[in-house]
Amino acid sequence: MQARRSNDRGRTRAIRQFNNMESFDQLLLEAEAAHGHLCAGQILGVRMALLGLSRLGLAARPQGPDRKRLVTYVEIDRCATDAIALVTGCRLGKRALKFRDWGKMAATFVDLAAPRAIRIAALEQSRDLADQLYAHLDTRTGRQMQAYRDLPDSRLFREQWVSVAVGPVDLPGHSGDRIVCPRCGEGVSFGRLAPLEGELVCLSCAHPELRYWQPCDPPR
Repeated sequence: MQARRSNDRGRTRAIRQFNNMESFDQLLLEAEAAHGHLCAGQILGVRMALLGLSRLGLAARPQGPDRKRLVTYVEIDRCATDAIALVTGCRLGKRALKFRDWGKMAATFVDLAAPRAIRIAALEQSRDLADQLYAHLDTRTGRQMQAYRDLPDSRLFREQWVSVAVGPVDLPGHSGDRIVCPRCGEGVSFGRLAPLEGELVCLSCAHPELRYWQPCDPPR
C-alpha cells in the first residue's frame, strides 16, 4: 500500500509538470483513437513525449511559431511512435518526424530555436518493476499498462541532453531541388544522391544491394 501511495504521488508530480498541456487522460484517449487500441506502448509513448516536451519548455502539440521549432527522432516503428507523433504534433509528411531504425524504445526531441535536444529512452527494468509492483493483475500487459500510468518519470526513462545536427535540407517545410536520376529516370528530392561512374544518381541505383525491393517477374 505504501508503494502504491508513493507511485501515485510520483505520477501526480509528473503530470503536474505539464501545467499548460492537455490532460494526460485526454491524450491517451486520442492516442487510442488514432492508433486503433490502447496498449502499454501507447501509454509509454505519451509519457515519453510529455517528458521530452516539458524538458524543452514546450506544450503538447505546439502551435503557432512553436510548431516549426520542434523535430522529433524516433528509433522504433512500434505503438509508442504513434503516440509520440500525436503528442508532439510532428508528422513524417511535415518532415518534423524522423525515423531511425535502431529498434530502441527511445526518442529525441529537438528544439531548433534554442537550439537544444534531449533523448529519452525507456528503462528496460521498468518491465520487471511492473511485474513486482502490480503482481495482483492477471496479465503482463495489464501490469505494464498500470505501471506506465503510475510510475514517476525517473523509474521509466533515462534522460540525456544531446546535440543533433539538423541540416538545412532536413528542416520542416524545406522543399529542396528535384533532380532526375540519369539511370532510372525517377525524380529525387532533398539531395538523396550518390556518385557513380562520374555522375550523381539516386541511392537505389548507386547501391542496388541496399534496396528494400528487388525487381522480379510480374505475377501470372
